[in-house]
Amino acid sequence: MCRLFGMSGGPHRVAATFWLIEAPDSLADQSRREPDGTGLGTFDEHGRPVVSKQPIAAYEDPDFAREAREVRSHTFVAHVRYASTGALSPQNTHPFEQDGRLFAHNGVIGDLPKLEAELGDAMSYVHGETDSERFFALITKRGIVDAARWVAANLPVFALNLVLITSSELWALRYPDTHELYMLKRAPGGPSGVRHLEHASARGTLRVRSGELADLPSVVVASEPMDEDPGWRALEPGQLLHVDSDLKLTVTTVLDRPPAHPLTLADLEPRAAESQRP
Repeated sequence: MCRLFGMSGGPHRVAATFWLIEAPDSLADQSRREPDGTGLGTFDEHGRPVVSKQPIAAYEDPDFAREAREVRSHTFVAHVRYASTGALSPQNTHPFEQDGRLFAHNGVIGDLPKLEAELGDAMSYVHGETDSERFFALITKRGIVDAARWVAANLPVFALNLVLITSSELWALRYPDTHELYMLKRAPGGPSGVRHLEHASARGTLRVRSGELADLPSVVVASEPMDEDPGWRALEPGQLLHVDSDLKLTVTTVLDRPPAHPLTLADLEPRAAESQRP
């Protein structure tokens, strides 16, 4: 399953170190493919988006993902991709940039010709083959809520989980109940009040560290709880999280019913199904 990660330091530009794949898959997971792409999105001191990404399987360069990246930003988005739609190429690797915003998605959307027809001129935002980039283009055209509601009502949907950031704000959506998405409002120093931030996914696919967050608050969004902090909570299906530039959180239910055309793993092509397994 693709891994999503988002983080906001609110009014503070904080330094963080990311490992997008901390370790190779274990021997118990030899049947799983190596991830098909990794990406990290941030904003520089002028508010300009900066994206570092690579389709590592296509380029046979796993070291790209395992090397540490030290970055500074108000907001961050990271993604480890298991491909469901589109070739292994930079154009199909998350995060995507549109209108100065960065976006990553975990899920599958069907009937892309119908989605493209709805996009119309907004197809100009799309440079690759993925359902994710097309969904982002619809968000760019209509906004997160309207776009998600249109997709849920009109297209086959497996999952629409997403993280979207600007230079100062973060949004995260969980829909429907297919995949979990967690949030953590972290006080300075975490539960003990003295620890720097040290998050790692259970499979070692993503790790992030920040010494500055021993002294500053933050908000983190991830596909799974990434440490022992008791403050992790799962977003409910249909909930949209917004984190503003002062770290104020707003959680609203924007989709209150299942997709009109839900997909199951059995409905997906083998490659797409494998990409969505837990």
